[in-house]
Amino acid sequence: MVDPEVRERIAARRAELNGLEEQLVKRLDQVRAERNELAVAERVLARVSEQIAGERAASAPAPAPAPAPAPARVAGRAVLLVPHRGDSVDKTALPGDYRRILVIVRAAGGPVQVRAVGEELGLQVEVRGKLEPLRAKLVKLADRGWLHKRGDGKFTARL
Repeated sequence: MVDPEVRERIAARRAELNGLEEQLVKRLDQVRAERNELAVAERVLARVSEQIAGERAASAPAPAPAPAPAPARVAGRAVLLVPHRGDSVDKTALPGDYRRILVIVRAAGGPVQVRAVGEELGLQVEVRGKLEPLRAKLVKLADRGWLHKRGDGKFTARL
């Protein structure tokens, strides 16, 4: 015969797990609903941006400003592409954090280390993990022609 106390414990734990399951299902529904709302907002924003761009192009004969960075999807998330530097592309085509990095490197007036850029951005430079994403951004800017990466790992601005 099974001890009645063990049966009570099992029943209590089952009730606890059932309640947790209900909470999780409710939260999952909320997350899915919010994700759907964000998808709708993205579509509306894209449509409104196209309309505004069309109105500007129709009313102003001057050349349009540099296009905003093209959104892309990586692992289901929207990311901004860093464009290659060219004659028709200026720094306004870069995402905001990349523009800040570019301004810091240009203001340095010479070769600059990742740590110095991180300090200027207010990152915890003593934590290596905080600098690696910044290093990746600097390398990406160098790969796309915005910066120059020297052999010693420092970065300089391209003129």
